[in-house]
Amino acid sequence: MNALINRFLKEEDGVTAVEYGLIAGLMAAALVIGLGVLTGGINAAFNFIAGHLNALGN
Repeated sequence: MNALINRFLKEEDGVTAVEYGLIAGLMAAALVIGLGVLTGGINAAFNFIAGHLNALGN
C-alpha cells in the first residue's frame, strides 16, 4: 500500500492538465471581472450616442 501511495505522489502526468485548468479559470474570472467593470462605461457611451441620434432625428 505504501508503494502505491509513493508512486501516486511521484507521478506528474496530470500536473499539466491541472495547471492549464487553473490558468483557464483565472482567465475566465479576469474576463468576468473586466466586463463587469466596463459595462457601466459602455452603457453610458451607447446612451450618449443614442441621445444624440434621437436629437438629430427630431
